[in-house]
Amino acid sequence: MDVYDFLLLGAAGFVGGGCNAIAGGGTFFTFPALLAAGVPPVMANATSAISIWPGHATSLLGYRQELRRHADRLKTSAPVFVIGSIIGAGLLSVTGNGLFRQLIPWLLLAATLLFAAGPKLRSWVLASRSGNLSKPVALILDLIVAIYGGYFGAGLGILLMAVLTLVGLDDVNEANAVKNALATIVSSVAVAIFVVTGIIAWGPGAVVLAGAVAGGYLGAHFARWINPAILRVLIIAVGLGLTWLYL
Repeated sequence: MDVYDFLLLGAAGFVGGGCNAIAGGGTFFTFPALLAAGVPPVMANATSAISIWPGHATSLLGYRQELRRHADRLKTSAPVFVIGSIIGAGLLSVTGNGLFRQLIPWLLLAATLLFAAGPKLRSWVLASRSGNLSKPVALILDLIVAIYGGYFGAGLGILLMAVLTLVGLDDVNEANAVKNALATIVSSVAVAIFVVTGIIAWGPGAVVLAGAVAGGYLGAHFARWINPAILRVLIIAVGLGLTWLYL
């Protein structure tokens, strides 16, 4: 890893961590930077996941009361999310770099569209919902979302918010707390599998992680002075640009 790669990865982690603290979308910066630094596609995806994992876990510290109120929901969903994450992370670990390289633009496009549609998607779900989903259907959706999260992960939070809205969790703060808890489960299980299967690029990942910690801290500190709507537009533009580039 030369000086250019070191600076690129540190900057990507910093920007990604800041974006995650304000509006989300950090993967759009960390994953392509790892690819540009020469990390193979599958390893780059796994390394990006472990680099931004602490942000999910530490976010739970501010939601202790909300999580206690939804302990039953978490106890019911947690095993499904563990299983789904195992499946998704396992699929990634056996996916060859050639195949994953072909999937990159489509995964980025899907994640960009999810990110762009996030607020509208929640509003649409709220407006069109005729009733809460039955428990079996909700668990199936949980499994699908968890598999996606274990495999790629970008846009996972948006999918989780949509599913939580469908099951009747309308309060945004309450839903955000449960979303962060479920995302932490998915990312923790996936990271454990990536470590065991040896598909983490530890050197580049450490640089991205250091940048993400700094960016996340400053992003949370200055969030009140940054317009999330403008940041979302910039992140969407980056996502579309990367999709075009990899296509």
